[in-house]
Amino acid sequence: MRNVLFICSQNRLRSPTAQQVFSTYAGIQCLSAGLDHDAVIPVSLELIDWAELIFVMEKSHRNKLTAKFKAHLLNKRLICLDIPDEYDFMDSALIRLLQIKVTRFLPVHTISR
Repeated sequence: MRNVLFICSQNRLRSPTAQQVFSTYAGIQCLSAGLDHDAVIPVSLELIDWAELIFVMEKSHRNKLTAKFKAHLLNKRLICLDIPDEYDFMDSALIRLLQIKVTRFLPVHTISR
């Protein structure tokens, strides 16, 4: 089982959508969090330690995450998806974009259930 963490700003739209979409994939466990102080689920050291693969939606997220958790990211794979904050939760265009950008980083044996 591979632990995958999706991060955006407030954990309201993009990262929860990613969590929901990829939670149906075999061989991975997904969680999501946000970097803003008012995020639904704030990024924590426990989440960073849990994750093997971390996806951030924007470069600014990568920069904030690195500034706050640099020492804990040394053995993590951190990928920026470059997905702007212009989609609603479970927006079909966002789902397609996530599937295109994320699946190439998932293990080959990972398939939809």
